[in-house]
Amino acid sequence: MAAAPSPTAPAAPSWPWHGALACLLGLVALCLAWELWLAPTGRGTLALKALPLLAAIPGLLRQRLHTCRWLSLALWLYVGEGLVRATSEGGLSQRLAMLEVVLAGALFAACVGCIRARTTRHLAA
Repeated sequence: MAAAPSPTAPAAPSWPWHGALACLLGLVALCLAWELWLAPTGRGTLALKALPLLAAIPGLLRQRLHTCRWLSLALWLYVGEGLVRATSEGGLSQRLAMLEVVLAGALFAACVGCIRARTTRHLAA
């Protein structure tokens, strides 16, 4: 049985978790829309890049620290792809790539906020 939280420990703010979930859902929507409808390349197989992001949704909903940790590392693949495509493509794909970089960066910042809030709370307990 889990111990009850200490009454002196500060409550973990929920805004980083809500921000992370919003950015994650935005990034999933962008990946799917980009590769399936807006500017598809080939047969849309690049839409599979959304699968790792989909796997993170249940963990963020349950506010699992482990999910934020692995997601903050996996996000750099999306930043890298966005930077490459923003500098090598033009038109709509270039703007979508820049949006991918912004969303992945915001999601990284939200994940760091989640990790910091959780570890600060445990240190104070």
